Amino acid sequence: MVAPAAKRQAVAHLVEDHGMSERRACRVIGCCRMTMRYEAVRQGDPVLRERLKELAKVRRRFGDRRLHVFLRREGHEVNHKRLFRIYCEERLHVRRRGGRKRAMGTRAPMVLPMMPNQRWSLDFVSDQLTDGRRFRIMTVVDDCTRECLALIADTSLSGARVARELATLFGARGKPQTMVSDNGTEFTSNAILTFADDCKIDWHYIAPGKPTQNAFIESFNGRLRDELLNETLFPSLHHARVTLAAWRTDYNSERPHSRLGWQTPAEFAQTFAPQRGLTLRNQQSSAPAPVAQPAQMGKTQPRSLAHTG
Repeated sequence: MVAPAAKRQAVAHLVEDHGMSERRACRVIGCCRMTMRYEAVRQGDPVLRERLKELAKVRRRFGDRRLHVFLRREGHEVNHKRLFRIYCEERLHVRRRGGRKRAMGTRAPMVLPMMPNQRWSLDFVSDQLTDGRRFRIMTVVDDCTRECLALIADTSLSGARVARELATLFGARGKPQTMVSDNGTEFTSNAILTFADDCKIDWHYIAPGKPTQNAFIESFNGRLRDELLNETLFPSLHHARVTLAAWRTDYNSERPHSRLGWQTPAEFAQTFAPQRGLTLRNQQSSAPAPVAQPAQMGKTQPRSLAHTG
C-alpha cells in the first residue's frame, strides 16, 4: 500500500473490524495520523475538463503535454500535474500501436543544421483510397525549422515529376544547400541526377538499409501516418490532396513541436527572419554539417548514371 487512499482504507478496516485505536492502527500500517485527518480540497474543473476532452477528441493522437500547450494558448492556467491527473481520470491516454523489434547498436548523433534551407529531407509514404487504389505522397521537410514544405499526392510519382515539383518549390522558397534522400528509383533516376547537376545542389544518398541516417523525414512520416493517414478514410485522390493540404497548414502553424521548445515550426522559422536576408554566397560560405558516414567507395555510384545515359 503506497497510496494515501489505500492506507486510509486499511486503517479504517483495523479500527472498525478489529477494534483497534486509530493511533495503534496507524502504527501497524505505517501511516501518519495527519494523513487520516487530511481532507482533500480539489476544484471540480468542469470547464477545463470539458475543454480537455474536446481537444483530445479532435487531436486523438496528442498526449497530455501537447494538449497542455493548446490549453495554455487558450488562457487556461493549469499545472501540468493537475492536468495529467484529469487526463488520467478521463482515460484519454493515447493507445500505442505495436511496432517491430529494432536492433540496438552504436549510433552517432545526427548534426543539426543551423540555418533554414541548409538541408532538406525527402521521402515517400504510401496509402490507399477506400476503393483499394494505392497512392503515394512525397514529403519534403526542412531539417532546421522542421517545416513541412510539400505533401505531393498522386497515383504515380516519377523522377521527372519529382524534379518538376522541386523546381516549383525552389521558386517559392529558394534552393537548399543539401538534399537528403534514400536510394529509391525516383531519386536515383537520370531526371533527378540531371536536375541536381543543373541546380548545383549537393544531393546526399543515405546508405542502403539505414533509414536512421534520414531521421528527420522518418520522424515526420511517422507523425503523418499516426495523426492523419491512420485516422482518415480517403474516398478520392482529390479528397486526399485537400486533407493533406489542411493537415500541412495545421502542422506548420498550429501543432506544437516538442524539439522546438513547444513552438510551432512557423514560429521557430520566424526567429531566423533577419538571417534570411543574407545572400546565397554568405549562406554557402559555411560548409554544411555531415549527415552520415559516406557509403563505401569502389562500387557503382548512382550519380554515374547521368553520364552513361
